[in-house]
Amino acid sequence: METQFHLALPCKDIGETRAFYQDVVQAGLGRQAEHWLDVDLFGHQLTFTQSGNFNFDFKNYRLEDYILPSFHFGVIVSTEQWHELYDRLNAMDLEITTEATFMQDKTGEHLSFFVQDPNGYMVEFKSFKNPGDIFSTQ
Repeated sequence: METQFHLALPCKDIGETRAFYQDVVQAGLGRQAEHWLDVDLFGHQLTFTQSGNFNFDFKNYRLEDYILPSFHFGVIVSTEQWHELYDRLNAMDLEITTEATFMQDKTGEHLSFFVQDPNGYMVEFKSFKNPGDIFSTQ
């Protein structure tokens, strides 16, 4: 059975958040009101609720030779979608971080990059060389 993931997060400004996901990422929008917004991120539902300033300590971790944000979320897309997103966002002069191939020549090999949304969230876009490796335990 295919299911969608739902994640609800606070945001600083609902207008900036809407513009980022709709215009930059080109995600679809769902239900919305004055202080909240549903975003269709590749079939998964993100709900942002305007809450003003909030504080997260962005701790990092190391994967191979990279320092990555511990607090992030993202979506797994096809390789074609990954390249289209990367090229489009990179051409917009957004700060793309940690564009890399992880676990090269191993089970779980995947392309990945991160971009920061207007709320300070790190959004990861990844594409697995072999989609069957997504939940592999090897």
